[in-house]
Amino acid sequence: MRHTARETSTQTLTRLIKALDAKHPVTITYTKADGTETIRTIEIYDITISAAGDILLKAMDRETGESRTFRLDRLISYTVHRTAYVIARPAADDKPARPARGLATVTVLYPVDCPAVARVQLLADALAA
Repeated sequence: MRHTARETSTQTLTRLIKALDAKHPVTITYTKADGTETIRTIEIYDITISAAGDILLKAMDRETGESRTFRLDRLISYTVHRTAYVIARPAADDKPARPARGLATVTVLYPVDCPAVARVQLLADALAA
């Protein structure tokens, strides 16, 4: 288990991007908006940046089977597993179960063969813009 307080957000993001690339699920300890902690096992399918500049993990929640969004700055700890994804994520043209209100994201495009470290730099550049 890695504690996010003991590493930089760049290190955390790099490890999570590698988990996404390898399609390895991640168990996270997360602080919800109301301040309560929750533990979830997720399958990340996208990493974006909100209009407010927050790094967002879009993932399938293994407990509910639903798509969820998690802010990177609210992660307390995480464990990357060596197993494979088991939940099918919704197709891009599927309507979300609950529409997001007041949340805008910035998508960062990168080549398929772009290394994880370069993706982190692209995200950092998008945040600075």
